[in-house]
Amino acid sequence: MALRDRFSKKLTCPQCGNTGFAEASEIDDPKRKHPGFSVDHLPRGFFIQRPSNHQETCMIKCECGRKFPFRSVAEAAAARD
Repeated sequence: MALRDRFSKKLTCPQCGNTGFAEASEIDDPKRKHPGFSVDHLPRGFFIQRPSNHQETCMIKCECGRKFPFRSVAEAAAARD
């Protein structure tokens, strides 16, 4: 069984500016066809519109109604203390 790579990403809605940190994970094995991407926690005001095995096709919806791919608006989170 492969280990899961866990990471934090900062989400920002391009329409209303709502922001927060999402916790996500995927299988840490580059040979796998499907990395098993999963959003484990979303900040307040964000929801999963369409789950997917890949970051690029996982769709997020903001409470303002804007829908967007997880990866397109996510940036690597800076180290938080």
